[in-house]
Amino acid sequence: MLLADIARTSREVAATSARTEKVALLAGLFRKAEPAEAPIVITYLAGRLPQRKIGVGWSALRDPVAPAAEPGLSVLHVHHVLDRIAAVAGKGSQAERKRLLQQLLSAATGDEQRFLFGLISGELRQGALDAFAVEGLSAAVGAVPGDVRRAVMLGGSLGAVAEALLARGPAALADFRLEVGRPVLPMLAQTAKDVDEALDRLGPCAIEEKLDGIRMQVHRDGENVRVFTRTLDEITDRLPEVVSAARRLAAERAVLDGEVIALGEDGRPRPFQETAGRVGSRLDVTSAQASLPLSPVFFDLLSVDGRDLLALPAAERHAELARVVPEPLRVRRLAVEDPRDDESRAGARAFADGVLARGHEGVVVKALDSSYSAGRRGASWLKVKPVHTLDLVVLAAEWGHGRRTGKLSNLHLGARRPDGSFAMLGKTFKGLTDVMLAWQTERLRELAVSDDGWVVTVRPELVVEIAFDGVQRSTRYPEGVTLRFARVLRYREDKTAAEADTVETVLAFRDR
Repeated sequence: MLLADIARTSREVAATSARTEKVALLAGLFRKAEPAEAPIVITYLAGRLPQRKIGVGWSALRDPVAPAAEPGLSVLHVHHVLDRIAAVAGKGSQAERKRLLQQLLSAATGDEQRFLFGLISGELRQGALDAFAVEGLSAAVGAVPGDVRRAVMLGGSLGAVAEALLARGPAALADFRLEVGRPVLPMLAQTAKDVDEALDRLGPCAIEEKLDGIRMQVHRDGENVRVFTRTLDEITDRLPEVVSAARRLAAERAVLDGEVIALGEDGRPRPFQETAGRVGSRLDVTSAQASLPLSPVFFDLLSVDGRDLLALPAAERHAELARVVPEPLRVRRLAVEDPRDDESRAGARAFADGVLARGHEGVVVKALDSSYSAGRRGASWLKVKPVHTLDLVVLAAEWGHGRRTGKLSNLHLGARRPDGSFAMLGKTFKGLTDVMLAWQTERLRELAVSDDGWVVTVRPELVVEIAFDGVQRSTRYPEGVTLRFARVLRYREDKTAAEADTVETVLAFRDR
């Protein structure tokens, strides 16, 4: 399959709002794909690289490369070249990555170049995978969409399911089932604005702590324990304390869902960045464990001693969890049998307040009759957490790619220093609607003081309200901090830059 086929389909999917047309476009693409190409095609459509990171920054994409006249790049060739770029290391690696990238771009047409720019920069977003790829794949091979969806949930990868389906047809779906040792995509939660809304939407439910840790899935088969992240990467060797805890559970074979988190001596969570750094570290795990021990906390049980529990109601799964996992290793939880009862609602609110007071990020409210919908953002799990906001000043913006070509997209955000200057805190392109993109492009061009073809620097006058989940340390920015999961809420033309939030205000969030 040519890269041009994917680029064209991506563009056409983004251009249509009709669900049936999106599905038909994807089905047509999958019919052209060879089984070995399917995982790459799926990942590209989702706006990601199979390599995740290839060590290429904005500067390597900035210099224009004359496009090829005709398409000739195959998907597998592009994948191979990106593998080579990702593997480059040592002295002169940056120049060599740029050389390989420009060589690849010179063989790409203009349409393919735009697609590659969006893919590598992370700005290719049309939602094809999440919303429509399962249906498109089902149509391509004549399978039932629900069966394909379940296979993806239990197989952990749409790409793997697609490869099997294209090779052997619908019969391949029987290969995908819950097995100890093979991770499944975790169930995710939707959002509710507060506890009362969650209670009204779910009815009888349980309210649990939402820990600011790293999601993990633990598989135990006798003494053999394996630990996976929410993206299904194995991290067993990095978490000896989790392995040890799993071996002490009252079950020989089990699959558990939970979090791992670093706690202080007072039981309060340490900064998320410390947990993430410890989980991400592969070097000298013994010393890392001694300096920053991690605590496993389990909140669901998917399988135990050969029994698949996915279809059981949450209340029954929790009863099994309580039998297998000792209380210190289970998430704090409050059952709310009758949410209409005023006393029960007051208790739920008090529980949520207590979770926040202990330093955790919020609660997850789960319907007691809900099954475990692996891999889906189910309406029967609702997360409730306070949203932090700051009024920051736009310092610059980057020209977009893909469907944002010609628009100023990625915003550089700054907070006020005592001397009236501004300290950059990070960037975001999240939360921007098409209307906001068009408006900010026009407005920022009016404020522009320079444009190097990639970044437009502007007069620090425009104030934007930013939602974020927290503040973490970062050596990339001048004040040593950046915002976690920053996204645009709205522009505040009613405020001047002098009324924007200060660096002092931002730093206060770091200590919460």
